[in-house]
Amino acid sequence: MEINHYGSVEFGCQPGGSHSQQSSVLKQESNKAEASQLLDKGLMEYGCSHYRRRCRIRAPCCGEIFDCRHCHNDAKNNINIDQKLRHDIPRHEISQVICSLCGTEQEVQQVCINCGVCMGKYFCEICRLFDDDTSKKQYHCDGCGICRIGGRENFFHCHKCGCCYSSLLKNSHPCVEGAMHHDCPVCFEFLFESRNDVTVLPCGHTIHTDCLKEMRDHSQYACPLCSKSVCDMSKVWEKFDEEIAAIPMPEPYQNKLSIQEVQILLICILHDPSGSNAYCDALLVFVSSSYFGLHLRAG
Repeated sequence: MEINHYGSVEFGCQPGGSHSQQSSVLKQESNKAEASQLLDKGLMEYGCSHYRRRCRIRAPCCGEIFDCRHCHNDAKNNINIDQKLRHDIPRHEISQVICSLCGTEQEVQQVCINCGVCMGKYFCEICRLFDDDTSKKQYHCDGCGICRIGGRENFFHCHKCGCCYSSLLKNSHPCVEGAMHHDCPVCFEFLFESRNDVTVLPCGHTIHTDCLKEMRDHSQYACPLCSKSVCDMSKVWEKFDEEIAAIPMPEPYQNKLSIQEVQILLICILHDPSGSNAYCDALLVFVSSSYFGLHLRAG
């Protein structure tokens, strides 16, 4: 939810109005201008690397004071912390904040009860979120139960997947139940609350955009969860088929393997033209597993 911006209001002086009425109007305008200046005092001057805001939070779990929940989680999940003591802050249970300008500790609210400064131009009472940088276009998604960035008009909530996706995917993404409610299969960060960009694969599974790029940089083009292709691999399969057709089957294995096993064996022989007996015998045992067969040509 956005803060109610206290903009100046223009009061038109009626012809023939009394001097006292005009003075009253000018005084009201002056008071509103002062109130607006007070609300914006210290704007974008306080906060941390995660948020620009004019308050700090008291963690309900450990009672310590931090700039934001991410600062708390980074500190309390540090490798130097005893594993039994590591924990994340329950964001919805935050009840106390400390004004960065006057130091007054108070219940969660947008405007400081002591100095009257606005502690965050964007404020969500549900998520206990304060942020002065409204260029992020924050909005609260009732379906997700948390605040998102990017503008409500640019996203939709998929109730089956349980998360917000770009409006461009509204009629084209494959639904996977709870698609975002798991860790990234590469870096193992929980995707649902991740601050990094997430990509939806053609199979419907999700992964960090940067992690997907790193996979491609290492010539990995299969979904780590289901092994389906993450892009159009038809040209690659055509090339494999052409190379397979050009290689004769080694005599010891003629008429003894299924078509799929033959394809797998020949593809591997491409990487070992010598076709040594020890290599082929070990390979034959390996290709007989259903997992490898699915992994090779799935998608």
